[in-house]
Amino acid sequence: MDDCFLNFIYIMKKNMLLLSLLCNFPLLLSAQTNVEKGLQSINRSSAEAAINFLASDELQGREAGFHGSRVTSEYIVSLLQWMGVSPLADSYFQPFDAYRKERQKKGRLEVHPDSIAKLKQEVHQKLSMRNVLGMIPGKNAKEYVIVGAHFDHLGIDPALDGDQIYNGADDNASGVSAVLQIARAFIASGQQPERNVIFAFWDGEEKGLLGSKYFVQTCPFVSQIKGYLNFDMIGRNNKSDRPRHVVYFYTASHPAFGDWLKEDVKKYGLQLEPDYRAWDNPTGGSDNGTFAKVGIPIIWYHTDGHPDYHQPSDHAERLNWDKIVEITKASFLNMWKMANEKSF
Repeated sequence: MDDCFLNFIYIMKKNMLLLSLLCNFPLLLSAQTNVEKGLQSINRSSAEAAINFLASDELQGREAGFHGSRVTSEYIVSLLQWMGVSPLADSYFQPFDAYRKERQKKGRLEVHPDSIAKLKQEVHQKLSMRNVLGMIPGKNAKEYVIVGAHFDHLGIDPALDGDQIYNGADDNASGVSAVLQIARAFIASGQQPERNVIFAFWDGEEKGLLGSKYFVQTCPFVSQIKGYLNFDMIGRNNKSDRPRHVVYFYTASHPAFGDWLKEDVKKYGLQLEPDYRAWDNPTGGSDNGTFAKVGIPIIWYHTDGHPDYHQPSDHAERLNWDKIVEITKASFLNMWKMANEKSF
């Protein structure tokens, strides 16, 4: 049993104990509404526990197709199982393969449901990846909404002097922590949503949005997906004079998405200063683009770039924890409406 796995077991047990204690707290507040119970379950301690593990050196930068990424996916599944979130299919894992000529090549890859023709042309290195997909079934089994974040990052670069591990605390351990807390918030609410809610953790985003592309390419119910909310980098202060600043992208043809956040910032006193950006064709930037390209309306939370973007210096101690918590609360409220509103 290697040191990485031992560290995984040790830290996971600590995290699960913490989650157990915190999850029971909102259930005691019987005077709260269902949505308030879910909101109360979101907290800084849980964000720190998840991000500190995901951005630890033991995970070796979580490069898609390598050991650290696989350990990450096991960690996510263990938490979903403990929460009581069901797998989307027979397994939480959705495996897929991608190919490239050389291990050292950092360029984009391609994902192919059937890659035999590609392999006949020339020898490629196969990288086995896997998305993690959980679901809370809704009353209306024919409609779906999805909240997602990619969990992979850039791995290790032995050619660097000094720090060689791309820990990816902001990119995108911060987003993964938000999806995990939203899953728990739906459970803590005690109310079954109207629509099926999928909690998606994408592999291979850094290599070309591979995980979300594979999901959409192979999804038998893609026409029944009513909305997608994406996280990619939600933990830093791009504007030093505005520590509450967050960019809020959303599909322009769905103005309700903008109205929802404006209402919730006031109603719940969220400590955020959103930069509302209605986007006519939100097909770039991150995994949101994969869904927008097939006509699915999106929301994307993002706190902008920073000097540590795609650098080994993207460490957890540089995150704005309060901002992560507030964004997670705001997005839970988004997802609550997306899962329950009759139309938007």
